Amino acid sequence: MPKINRIFNPDLEFIIDRENEFENYYEGNPLLNGVFCNEGATQNEETSLATVLKWQLQTNPQKQEKKKENFKLETIQNNSFFEENKDCIVWLGHACFFIRLNGINFLTDLCLESMPFVPRKSSLPCQISEIKNIDYLLLSHNHRDHLDIPSLKKLLPQNPNMEFLVPLETADFLHRQVSKDLKIQEAGWYQQFKTKEKIKVNFLPSKHWCRRGLFDFNEMLWGGFWLETGLEKTNTNHKLFFVGDTAYAPHFKRIEKNLGAADTVIMPIGAYKPPFMMQNAHINPEEAVKAFQETKGKTLIPMHYGTFDLADEPLGEPIKWLISEMEKQGLSEKLNAPKIGEVVYL
Repeated sequence: MPKINRIFNPDLEFIIDRENEFENYYEGNPLLNGVFCNEGATQNEETSLATVLKWQLQTNPQKQEKKKENFKLETIQNNSFFEENKDCIVWLGHACFFIRLNGINFLTDLCLESMPFVPRKSSLPCQISEIKNIDYLLLSHNHRDHLDIPSLKKLLPQNPNMEFLVPLETADFLHRQVSKDLKIQEAGWYQQFKTKEKIKVNFLPSKHWCRRGLFDFNEMLWGGFWLETGLEKTNTNHKLFFVGDTAYAPHFKRIEKNLGAADTVIMPIGAYKPPFMMQNAHINPEEAVKAFQETKGKTLIPMHYGTFDLADEPLGEPIKWLISEMEKQGLSEKLNAPKIGEVVYL
């Protein structure tokens, strides 16, 4: 039998009833054989070298289609939103968003430049030096397309008071790689960070994995974020679910059951082919629509497509498939796919 221990941040509150139907699960995040695992896992889900080699050595059936494709995300050059006071969402590409709720500024999953051997396919709407007034940096997990250290080092000078909200066991890595002076809070799934009174920030499950090097598989946690305003009942109440990287799993229904319907769901839709390599880590557009319906969300904003070429599907396929699937399900009016740099006011 695998050995399962549980871990959480004892300084943070849980946001769910720990005596409910999930029983001991809410004693904290499960550790399977000493490393983090997904809900219900009975063995470590590390992708084998054989699976990676199979992917690298096989011929991509869409190779020629990808070569001929001329898809490119449109970018609106814009930096004015950093100085405004209206609540809004602005896509900076991939999984990086500027979010303002109740006058508090957030940045998610920072990766603003090309990565080693992975060029950025879309431009930024502004210079990194113009990204300022950030109160909180939300990091869903440690993969390089969500946590880019060079981008972070360029962001810090103009945001010296920015606080990091991150998954369990991520702080030491950031202190080593960036600075010992960073202000960091870690949370487990279904825990609430200590933030300014105008906002709630909860950390939620996703089905994914983590690795930065050869020997640190799942030593750091992963997940998504739930941002909520309107701590008093007003017309400005808003619930925003930043899903993070995830495969399709039962956690979407559980989150809705515990937290209610989301007003805005920022959902990944890309990097899903070939399925034998990607299906346990990433959601495809059809699954994304199903998950969105399970959140009972009002608006779906897609992410994780078009900025980096990370999988076998053409760059433009995810958004085309998503638009088609939303139309098929009668949900077209709930889709908002902004351009990079376009301001979506809430």
